[in-house]
Amino acid sequence: MKVLVVGGGGREHAIVHKLSKSNKVKEIYCAPGNPGIGKLAKNVDISPMEFDLLIKFAKDNNIDLTIASMDDTLVAGIVDEFEKNNLKIFGPNKKAAIIEGSKAFSKDLMKKYNIPTASYENFSNYDDALKYIENAKLPIVIKADGLALGKGVLICNTLEEAKENLKEIMLNNKFGKSGENVVIEEFMTGKEVSILAFCDGKTIKPMVSAMDHKRAFDDDKGPNTGGMGTISPSKYYTEDIAKNAMETIFKPTIDALAKEGREFVGVLFFGLMITEDGPKVIEYNARFGDPETQVVLPRLKTDLIDIIDACLNKKLDSLNIEWEDFATSCVILASGGYPDSYEKGYEITGLDEASNLEDVFIYHAGTALKDEKIVNNGGRVLGVMAKGENLDKALEKSYNALNIVSFKDSFYRKDIGKR
Repeated sequence: MKVLVVGGGGREHAIVHKLSKSNKVKEIYCAPGNPGIGKLAKNVDISPMEFDLLIKFAKDNNIDLTIASMDDTLVAGIVDEFEKNNLKIFGPNKKAAIIEGSKAFSKDLMKKYNIPTASYENFSNYDDALKYIENAKLPIVIKADGLALGKGVLICNTLEEAKENLKEIMLNNKFGKSGENVVIEEFMTGKEVSILAFCDGKTIKPMVSAMDHKRAFDDDKGPNTGGMGTISPSKYYTEDIAKNAMETIFKPTIDALAKEGREFVGVLFFGLMITEDGPKVIEYNARFGDPETQVVLPRLKTDLIDIIDACLNKKLDSLNIEWEDFATSCVILASGGYPDSYEKGYEITGLDEASNLEDVFIYHAGTALKDEKIVNNGGRVLGVMAKGENLDKALEKSYNALNIVSFKDSFYRKDIGKR
């Protein structure tokens, strides 16, 4: 079959890498792709938001399946547009993707269906939000309601910090329209775990656990980013917690969406906090997480195409999904200055040598070709993934590779998986 993957980051590289191992896939296209993806698939020069051009390409090239994995495309309704044209696509439709597109919606859904999460209030008026903050217990969390490239969640330790962040979001439009409404919630303490789950609208099957590291610098310091590294599995996600999460969070969420007329088909991401009172939801994403996908998919033993077919045909309950028992790690090599301003166009050296290391695979997240050389072209540039019989072995291999590959002003966290 022919498959089109929409996107061009590290997550899409991981999806393409997994698809390339399926004997059911003959050709892979990626729009727009990147230099790393180009070694496994044919890159297509179409923006992920150009739905009409993507649909035309899918029709002209007899694409059998499209995989949509980017938040903005899903929230904007790429699945709806493809389905109107009788094209098979994997991902939630616009009505279901709102679970990520609006944090206020997702929090209200959890409240309505008694799904454990932090206490909160939604605000569309700055003065009302400010008054709430002045009387709230610190620390406090302020979230832009809409999509903000993984940077719209701000943890405020002081009242001054909270006031400044609220002003930046609601008055100074730091996140554009995404910050017109905000969610202000209590700060939860515990261990964070990321769980991706396959869904067919009525059945949900969680994948193996992962743990992301959102802060830019070591010791969880600095601003939030889209993710500076991740590991799988998480030692904090025990069988008892997994059972609890299935009963109180996973199944209730998929059932709640169905009851609301928003049947979810695709991959649903759960950001969990393991608290003293059990697991609680930090956030939902309506797609494969990034960079969690980069450590989860390498552990998938079952053919990804078989799982997608089961989801699309509502037969997920009859499919046994198998996983490898090794550990994986993925450390992000980022551009100096990220997540704020950074320079692009620096040549990346050591890529071939690092890629040839045993059990190492390098996902391209923000790269480009310039004068036939691979250069940095984004904030998160590479994801250095490694496999190991345990987490320590996997991390050792990731960091050995990072001793080889680099570019001007690049940096990475040296404490991934060490919490």
